Amino acid sequence: MELCKFVPMPALDAMLDALPEPTKRLLDEHHFDRSRFLRLAASVSAGVRSNQVSGALAPPEPGDVLSPPEPGSARWQELEARGLDALARGKVALVVLAGGMATRMGGVVKALVEALPGETFLDLRLGEMRALAERVGRPVPLWLMTSLATRQPIERALAGRLDDELLAVFPQHVSLRLTPTGELFLDGDGHPSLQASGHGDLPDALRDSGLLPRFVDRGGTTLLVTNLDNLGATLDPVLVGLHLEHGLPVTCEVVDKADGDRGGIPVRLDGRAVVLEEFRIPPSFDPSTVRVFNTNTFHFDARRLLDLRADWSFFTVEKKVNSSMVVQFERLLGEITSFLETRFVRVPRQGAQSRFLPVKDEAELLARRSEIELVARGRGMSS
Repeated sequence: MELCKFVPMPALDAMLDALPEPTKRLLDEHHFDRSRFLRLAASVSAGVRSNQVSGALAPPEPGDVLSPPEPGSARWQELEARGLDALARGKVALVVLAGGMATRMGGVVKALVEALPGETFLDLRLGEMRALAERVGRPVPLWLMTSLATRQPIERALAGRLDDELLAVFPQHVSLRLTPTGELFLDGDGHPSLQASGHGDLPDALRDSGLLPRFVDRGGTTLLVTNLDNLGATLDPVLVGLHLEHGLPVTCEVVDKADGDRGGIPVRLDGRAVVLEEFRIPPSFDPSTVRVFNTNTFHFDARRLLDLRADWSFFTVEKKVNSSMVVQFERLLGEITSFLETRFVRVPRQGAQSRFLPVKDEAELLARRSEIELVARGRGMSS
């Protein structure tokens, strides 16, 4: 086991003062909030761990969860035409969550892993955008939110193609890890252990990058946000049209639950339709009564996302780093539904129309490769 040093809580503030100047600059550049970190550290030191919500919980109401129309039907064609028009007029962008700390694939940046032989996850996303541009007659923006661990490798892979408008990367925020007793966690070399603070960074990180303000100024209205590894969640004109039609700021995709699924689910919290991760749900509500769950794919109203200022929740997460238990604070993208009115849409998770093909590790990639190939070839993503 790697030996780690522990800094007493009373010295935490002084330790932040004593950090090397390059580390301080890096934290400043990535919007490290010192006062919030100290508050969160104090809660850990005091033994506070609960992430559960309070309030009245109920299953989704009729009308909270929509279903897309039958493919080829008149309604389907109407929504498709509306979505294609928005894409053709430059009003839609794709945002891919490509951050984190690159741990689940053995430290390899997932974007650069071959999802299909000879084609990485990043290659397939680029192929998606090429196919879409041919269909609508113009390029559609693709922006990737990266982390300290993923930014440079992704930028190298995209060398010469980044233009900070149609193809761009932008950084998520950075924080520090603690020991389980609320002390600063240092690695075996005595350096502070840095962490990405979760995909909930997206609204602030995208606004800070300048990409979102410029997009809105150009008349952009809609963002599709999805995980890099979920290659089923492509830009679909029908779903863009459905999002625009119902007119609410957020559309959240859900799929039918399968055995073993755990994740965020749609519920009513104090009468409001929101996404809640199961770890936030108190024992008084049984999450198994909700038979769909969130895929972490969202359509957002770009202006409403740009204007959103929220008192975000940071959740206490325990994990192992080099055989040592650490505590870190993360925020979740789904919490946006607590601030912006949301509709859910139930999408397929199997077959050529699947919109949920998550790949968290090598074993899951091997198990899903045939499904990924079916979807990628059917949608023009693969060469």
